Amino acid sequence: MPRLKPVPRAEADEQVALPLYHLLFGDKDPVAEPGTATGTPGDWWTVFANSPATLKHAAQGFAYYRDPSRKLDPVLRELGQTWAGWAVGSQFVFSQHCKSLRGLGVSEEKIEALPSWQTSDQFDNRERLVLAYADRLVCHRGRVPDDVFEQLRQEFSEEEILELTYTTCLYDMHAVMSKALRTEFDDRDDPIVEVPAPENFTARDFMDTGRKNESD
Repeated sequence: MPRLKPVPRAEADEQVALPLYHLLFGDKDPVAEPGTATGTPGDWWTVFANSPATLKHAAQGFAYYRDPSRKLDPVLRELGQTWAGWAVGSQFVFSQHCKSLRGLGVSEEKIEALPSWQTSDQFDNRERLVLAYADRLVCHRGRVPDDVFEQLRQEFSEEEILELTYTTCLYDMHAVMSKALRTEFDDRDDPIVEVPAPENFTARDFMDTGRKNESD
């Protein structure tokens, strides 16, 4: 379950949440009968409905980047967003935007190669440049070398670069929030935990083992 309460239809804000609920879930109560057309539970929406203003702001962000007046090629936009999901470790964001890439006609081979784009021959120069920039935004927290940015300038307009920066960072945020709140496919335990040692093990055994090796 998400870490915040999913808001049922009966408690949802009439101006903001209910129209979105109707769009995504039809006449169902998304808490009592979870599920969206893409196969997600849909609790990202019901959790965000705890704050109608926040939900409205997020929904406006979706409308912004899907607006046909955007200058950036939507495939390149989605590459940045999908990489943000992968790099942050959000199964929800990565999975959803793989579907978006597929919907834009991107090949299965390219989608499958995305986690290892650095060594893949599936991507052209512009796509690799977008992914390199997205990696610098997400994994290096915006530390972009001058030569990388200069290559961006040679390939893209300033408006396109700003759109790419904004949407990639937006989905870095969505990926982080989804993990923190355990929404959708990110409702899972952290895989990085201590593996217990044998019952008869003590911390001193590390040093003892080293001394035995030295004496051998």
